[in-house]
Amino acid sequence: MAVTGIIGVLFVIGHMTGNLLMFKGQDAMHSYALLLRTSMPLLWAVRITLIASVLLHVVAAYQLTMLSRAARPEGYARRNPQVTTLAARTIKWGGVLLLVFIVYHILHMTTGTVHPDFTHLDPYNNLSIGLRNPLVVAFYLLAMAALALHLYHGSWAAVRTLGTARPSLHPLRRRIALVVAVVVAVGFAIIPIAAVAGLFPEAPPLPPDSTHVVTPSPSASMFDAALAAPDSNGAR
Repeated sequence: MAVTGIIGVLFVIGHMTGNLLMFKGQDAMHSYALLLRTSMPLLWAVRITLIASVLLHVVAAYQLTMLSRAARPEGYARRNPQVTTLAARTIKWGGVLLLVFIVYHILHMTTGTVHPDFTHLDPYNNLSIGLRNPLVVAFYLLAMAALALHLYHGSWAAVRTLGTARPSLHPLRRRIALVVAVVVAVGFAIIPIAAVAGLFPEAPPLPPDSTHVVTPSPSASMFDAALAAPDSNGAR
C-alpha cells in the first residue's frame, strides 16, 4: 500500500504542475496536451502503471479494513484516541470520495462524457468551460480537501511503512507531509476557483488539425499522461 501510495503522490504532483499551465494560456495547455502524446507506448506504460497502482491501493485498503474488523468483531464501547489526526480518522471515507471523484474527473475532463462542450486536445477551453458551474467547482474543492487530508496522513505513513524514516518522539510533527498536502491541494484548487471567477476567458477554438507547439514548462510531468486517453484532451 505504501508503494502504490507513493506512486499516487508523484502523479498528483506532476498533474498539478501541468494544470498550472492554465495561467500561461491556451497555447501552453495545448502544447502540454501534445507533449503527453509524443510517445504512445510510454503513455500506455504510465497509464497502466497508475491504474494498477490505484486498483492495488484500493484492494489493500479493503484488506486492511477487513483484517481490522476480524481482529475486533465488536467495536469499542468508547473511543478515546491518544495520538491521531483528523486525516487519520477520515482516511477511509476520504479515499472513497477520491475514488468517486477520479471516476467523475475522467468522464469530465478526459473522455468528455459529462462535459458540456468538450473539444479534443483543447484542455484550456475544456477546463474554462467545464469549471463554470459552481456545483461542479464545489465538488472539485471538496475532493481537494479530501486529497489534502489523504496526502497528509498517507505520505507520512508511507515513508514509515517502508522504513525510510525513524520513529519520532513527536509523531504529530509532520512538516514535509504538511507541505506536500497543502501545496498540492492549493495548486489543484486554484484552477477551479480561478475558472469560476472568470480568470480563464474562453479562447477561440483551435483548428481541427492544429499541431503548433509552444514549449511547455520544463516541470510538466509525464505522470499526467496516465489518464490521457488516446482521444482525450490531455488534461484532467
